Amino acid sequence: MAKDAKKDAADLSVEEKLKNLYQLQTMLSEIDKIKTLRGELPLEVQDLEDEITGLGTRIEKIHGEIGELNADIAARRNNIATCKASIEKYKQQLDNVRNNREYDSLSKEIEYQTLDVELNEKRIREAYSSIEQKNGEIAHCTEVMEDRRADLEVKKSELDEIISETRAEEEKLREKAKSLEATIEPRLLLAFKRIRKNSRNGLGIVYVQRDACGGCFNKIPPQRQLDIRMRKKIIVCEYCGRIMIDPELAGVKTEAKVVEEKPKRRRRSAAAAEEQSKAE
Repeated sequence: MAKDAKKDAADLSVEEKLKNLYQLQTMLSEIDKIKTLRGELPLEVQDLEDEITGLGTRIEKIHGEIGELNADIAARRNNIATCKASIEKYKQQLDNVRNNREYDSLSKEIEYQTLDVELNEKRIREAYSSIEQKNGEIAHCTEVMEDRRADLEVKKSELDEIISETRAEEEKLREKAKSLEATIEPRLLLAFKRIRKNSRNGLGIVYVQRDACGGCFNKIPPQRQLDIRMRKKIIVCEYCGRIMIDPELAGVKTEAKVVEEKPKRRRRSAAAAEEQSKAE
């Protein structure tokens, strides 16, 4: 079936190809209008969804950091308990020293363990302060996330309403466009889609308007216009690359050019001129 469609498309005359292509352009332009009705809503919805996902990831990361801080606090508490136990042991040993050397050594150990306890207590205070800050950040992110979710619900509701209103019409147009595509030669269709993609207004085929290209509005030479009207070959605009078609084939009525006749000068007869010169 597909092979037959391709074969039929290849066997069509240039005039038929251009006509089908212009009809396809009309369908696609209608679909573009429907998309325009949606405006920036699809992008806004996508941006909000991305932002909410990002905030969720950020909150998860902060929770992980808080977990690491709590684990560090627990480890430092154990370290403090070990240091205090060592200090008590060294203090007891001070009572049984036999010389100054042992006394100095134990005193230094007690001092070292005491400094270690103070350092760990300082790090624990810093960790608690950091946890408090991170909890505040979580609260802020959560608040922003809730606001974004509320905005997302509104935007999605608006978008769903527009889509539901235009879905039937869009699907109908897409089916017609798909049927038309089957009647167009694949190479020509590919070129048309490429031109459409690169065009700001989505027009891949345009008709001649007032001796100019209907896409870029550059003037078209008379001979080229004649070639377009002949419909013997596919002709593209030399400025913008769009495929050209004559208005009649596109089904567009154009106003006939009104040629104003210059008023003719009255010629004086030779006799009248002679009489006038004698009078003078």
